[in-house]
Formats: sequence, structure tokens, C-alpha cells
Amino acid sequence: MKAIWHENPFFQASELWEFSCIVHQDELPLLDVALDIWALSTTTFETSEDSPHWRFAMLLSGDDRNAVMQQWLALRSQLQVAETQFALVPVEQKDWVSLVQASFKPIHAGRFYVHGSHITDAPPAGSTPILMDAGAAFGTGEHQTTTGCLRAISELANTQSFSRPLDMGCGSGILAIAAAKCLPVKVLGVDIDETSVNVANANFERNGVADLVHAVAGDGYHVEQVTGKYDLIMANILAAPLVEMAADLKRHLADGGTVILAGLLDWQAADVLAAHAALGLHLTSRIDIDAWPTLVLK
Repeated sequence: MKAIWHENPFFQASELWEFSCIVHQDELPLLDVALDIWALSTTTFETSEDSPHWRFAMLLSGDDRNAVMQQWLALRSQLQVAETQFALVPVEQKDWVSLVQASFKPIHAGRFYVHGSHITDAPPAGSTPILMDAGAAFGTGEHQTTTGCLRAISELANTQSFSRPLDMGCGSGILAIAAAKCLPVKVLGVDIDETSVNVANANFERNGVADLVHAVAGDGYHVEQVTGKYDLIMANILAAPLVEMAADLKRHLADGGTVILAGLLDWQAADVLAAHAALGLHLTSRIDIDAWPTLVLK
């Protein structure tokens, strides 16, 4: 399954419709490009494990449904499937903003108290609040990997000081915010996705740390703003890119620096650790939440 959401996660048209069709998987990019201008969100699903046909679904404003149908009829002649199934139906109106917000409860992770803007109660005494609404970038604190990283930052800040942290694959910017709030020092965030960078920089403003934290878009450690050595590198990504980027990480890690790695499942930890051990880094602590470990190395 793949989902892409409107840049504003709480955008809601006055009348929502869903267009859906079943096409050959090779035709999905054509649909994405041809219908993107009207899409509030798109989702694709496999129809079955061994079938080359996928279901494409798109949310759109009711005002755009005629334009979408005209484009769809023009597209059908280009599709590989002769009798393509499709539907255009109204979506039941709900207060989606309230539904999303109600499902996002405050999260406690070490010293951090992560909450949405709908929470008006004062944060617990002694906690470090982070304002984070569910949106278009990964990292609201709900996922075990983010919670594990926040706990690791909290524990490290109890015993160590850092002067130059880097948040590689920053997503919403939640880890960079946490580092800036509890250290506090300047932090650089990097993400390959421009939307995530925009969301992160907006979150820095909302959390009052924009003078300390800035996020840039680009290809990992090859971004021109990534220079010199960092004494704390945080990377909550996925196992495969963590392995692939290990050498780049080591090149930018200060002597005696600390690394927080997450985004992997427990059965992937051995490969990630081996890739970094080959470069002289060793595990100093590990936080396991369900099947998702957070690894701290030096």
C-alpha cells in the first residue's frame, strides 16, 4: 500500500469524492501524473498477492469530479487493461480534523511530553513539551522508533553534553526539536523529502526553537550543509539505508561521538550493528519497544 497526502494534513474540501479503478501495476505512474492536479490524496493497493492488477483510489473535491472523469475517459484508451473497473462515489462527510486529533493522545518518552495542538492541559511538571500535530511527515512520537529515539536522547542528556547534533532523515523534525530543547544547542536536520523539510521547519517555529534548528532537503550526507564532524548523529530511517550510509556517518562522526539508530526491526539489528562495527563503532545501549529496537553506539 502507498499513500500520499495533501501538504496540509488537515485540508478538507467542502464535498469529498473518491475515484477508484483497477489497472495493471505498470500503469500506476501514468495515473499518478495524469490525475495529480486534482488529488487531495492517492492510495494504491494490491488486489491479490500474485496479481499484476492494482486498485488506485484518489480523494478529490466534488467540484473537480467532472474534470477527473474527462481525464479518466481520455486515459482509458492508453491503459493495458481492456475492461478497466472504475467508480466515482461521494465520501461520507465527517469531521476528519477532530477524528485525527482525538486519536493522537499525548506521549511520554523519557523527559519529553509530545502533544498535539488540541491538548490544552498544562504539560506535566518537570517534562519537556514538544508540540507535534499529525501531518505529512513521519515522526509524531506515536511510532515505537520515534519513542525509542526520544528516550535515548533523554537518557544521553542526563549524563553527556553535545555541541553539534545532526538529525539525518529528520521527517517532522521531532528528534531535532528534542535535542535542541534539552541540550540546548544548534541542530541540523536533513531529509530527502522536501515536504518533510517544510513541515519540520514549521514545527521548529511552533516549538520556539527555530533559532537553534534548521532543516534542509537533499541526499543524505551529500548535502552541502553537512560539513565537518558531529558529536551526536540521530538517524531514524530504515535498516537498508542505515547500512548503506554507515561509511558516510562514520566520516562525519566526531571522535568519541554518539550515534542513535532506529527504523529497524529486531531481526535487522545484527546487520545494522555489523555494518557499523566494521567501522569501529560499538553498541553502548539498546532500547526495545515491541519489535523495534533503538541502538546507541559510540
